[in-house]
Amino acid sequence: MTIEIKNLTKIYGTQKALDNVSLTASQGEIVGLLGPNGAGKSTMMKIITCFIPPTQGEVKVCGFDIFEEPMQIRSLIGYLPEQNPLYLDLYVRESLDFIASIHKLKGKEKKQRVEQMIELVGLTKEMNKKIGALSKGYRQRVGLAQAMIHDPKVLILDEPTTGLDPNQLVEIRQIIKQMGRQKTVLLSTHIMQEVEAVCSRAIIINNGQLVADDTVEHLSQGGSLEKKFREITLM
Repeated sequence: MTIEIKNLTKIYGTQKALDNVSLTASQGEIVGLLGPNGAGKSTMMKIITCFIPPTQGEVKVCGFDIFEEPMQIRSLIGYLPEQNPLYLDLYVRESLDFIASIHKLKGKEKKQRVEQMIELVGLTKEMNKKIGALSKGYRQRVGLAQAMIHDPKVLILDEPTTGLDPNQLVEIRQIIKQMGRQKTVLLSTHIMQEVEAVCSRAIIINNGQLVADDTVEHLSQGGSLEKKFREITLM
């Protein structure tokens, strides 16, 4: 298993953001993480990526423990948080070159990887612009390119299609599906159609607890995934 989570709990003061959650995800899986606002989705992603520690529980990524080997985990993960952090004064190519350097890519390899990411996420026409001059949709593309530039084994994407127009949605979903053939992808979204279009499996979290974990096909039986989601989260 690429991601292994056992009895994960996170408490902020008196509030349980996550309550005894256990799940796994494997290479080649694209897993949709669903839940109402405040359900604990972003908290789980921040724990997996070693941004914040859990209160209790175990998390391993590619066999590495978040407490004992956080640097190894960070090198294996590409993370696009909900609030996409970008250096707005940098040009697109300059920004990707900088992020590639952080991941210790050098010379010809770095140049090739930057070019690949620009083409992959559709930034060719925008690559000589400052990020601050880009639309929200194109800024999302820059964030996605930064998350993938070091060819990570795991992609953690928190609301990756926020701000995209319908045409961009289709393109980015195709990119995620393509990357998911070789990687483990965990993405959160409020768009049920996105999960149905991209994910093979869906996990639903409500009030910090895991309330469903099954294939999208099975969860959609007898209606739509959105209908099943409403039934579960309103119980």
